[in-house]
Amino acid sequence: MTFGHFPGARKPVARILYGTARKEIMLGGRSAFRLLDEVADVGATSIETARAYPGSERTIGRWMRERGNRESVVIVTKGAHGRGRKGRVTPADIRSDVATSLKQLGTDRVEVYLLHRDDPNQPVGPIVEVLNELHVEGRIGAFGGSNWTHERIQSANQYALEHGLVPFAASSPNFGLAEQVEAAWDGVLTISGPSNVDAREWYACNDMPIVAWSSMGRGFFSGRIKSDHPNEAKKLLDGAARRGFAHPTNFERLERVEKVADEKGYSVAQIALAWVLNQPLDVYPVVSASSGRRMQQNIDALGIRLTPNELSYLDLARAAAL
Repeated sequence: MTFGHFPGARKPVARILYGTARKEIMLGGRSAFRLLDEVADVGATSIETARAYPGSERTIGRWMRERGNRESVVIVTKGAHGRGRKGRVTPADIRSDVATSLKQLGTDRVEVYLLHRDDPNQPVGPIVEVLNELHVEGRIGAFGGSNWTHERIQSANQYALEHGLVPFAASSPNFGLAEQVEAAWDGVLTISGPSNVDAREWYACNDMPIVAWSSMGRGFFSGRIKSDHPNEAKKLLDGAARRGFAHPTNFERLERVEKVADEKGYSVAQIALAWVLNQPLDVYPVVSASSGRRMQQNIDALGIRLTPNELSYLDLARAAAL
């Protein structure tokens, strides 16, 4: 595993985060503990969770308490998720969710805290101020937004600059080789695909860490899906993956990933993940593996180098890889 730095986090963050929006993690119990043990044993000790993942924070808290490993774990959690169409990105909601997350996790501080959704009707000033208060109190380390546009993040950071406050240090949009053609859920944001070049350029220029959710297309590049069986593939994917990623343009990308994977001797999942890791961005893909062995295969993708021609070929920007 390799690591990067989030300003304010105090601990290095693994370049591949383990995502806990999984049924077995949310349900808890011995099977969840075994899975967390397995992924931690292969070096996946930076864990992504959220208040909106029912039971996930509680499971992680119990696991850390039983294993006595809190100091070796980096926690990235999210809060202020709206209910239906009602936004909850207010100072009161943020404080409430942070307090609940800390209680569930059994800790007095999380290394990275992200606002799970944005509410553009809320001014950025009070949001930046309450996050700074929580940071000064020692409850949160680095902080930022999930599913915030780069323009809103820029506005928040401009406010922080003008008022001598700590700015957003991280962002968590969808980002991966699979273009999110339709929104997988309400209120989500992607920087994937040809229409989001400006957003990616902003992240590159600002060198902001990106916690990339659904970096593998929510299972689209798992290896179970085959490019020549799109109808069968749609049966294997959940509703969010079908809405967001099961579209012809992504099946074309998948066909190219299959070819490159065969030529290089890697799995489809490894090549798709390597595409993300080889981008000129400070990106930390979130991967939810079903075992330590599969997580190790994902970690191995850190060592795969793809040429600029291969990267553009996989993303349909080039007719053939040279």
